[in-house]
Amino acid sequence: MAASPAVDVLVRSGTAHRLHEYIHDVAAPYGQEAAEATGTEPGRVFKTLVVAVADTLAVAVIPVTAELDLKAMAHALGVKKVAMAEPTVAERATGYVVGGISPLGQKRRLPTIVDRSASSWPTVFVSGGRRGLEIELGPADLVALTGASLALVARARKRRSDSADLR
Repeated sequence: MAASPAVDVLVRSGTAHRLHEYIHDVAAPYGQEAAEATGTEPGRVFKTLVVAVADTLAVAVIPVTAELDLKAMAHALGVKKVAMAEPTVAERATGYVVGGISPLGQKRRLPTIVDRSASSWPTVFVSGGRRGLEIELGPADLVALTGASLALVARARKRRSDSADLR
């Protein structure tokens, strides 16, 4: 299995984790695919989203079954407003491609908010830094390694005919 900066962070820190590798299907909704491949509930699989905050960036880590509440994210960061970052900006800032952005091992540490729902699980799954690689680790370890804060920043997804938000 090829390593990634995210995996390197875990190995260097000695943090307990499990890697789950699978063949990524570009046509499959990311969250559903990751949950099925890891044999876990979709609400336990978390996606990493990059938001623009004035002239900087921040990271939200939320369940793939939810969408980011931009107002709650702004509140958690102590700012008035945030917006989703452009994909190319997110890729450049994190060093990962969209669909494989990990909250761990980014080019530079960005302010990070992990949705509080993570703490209700014994372990959670986050991207390992590439599509088809999930990292399972304890939520407290995720928070510690990213320097994150816990806050309620996710909300139930609105019913849509597509699954574009399941990345």
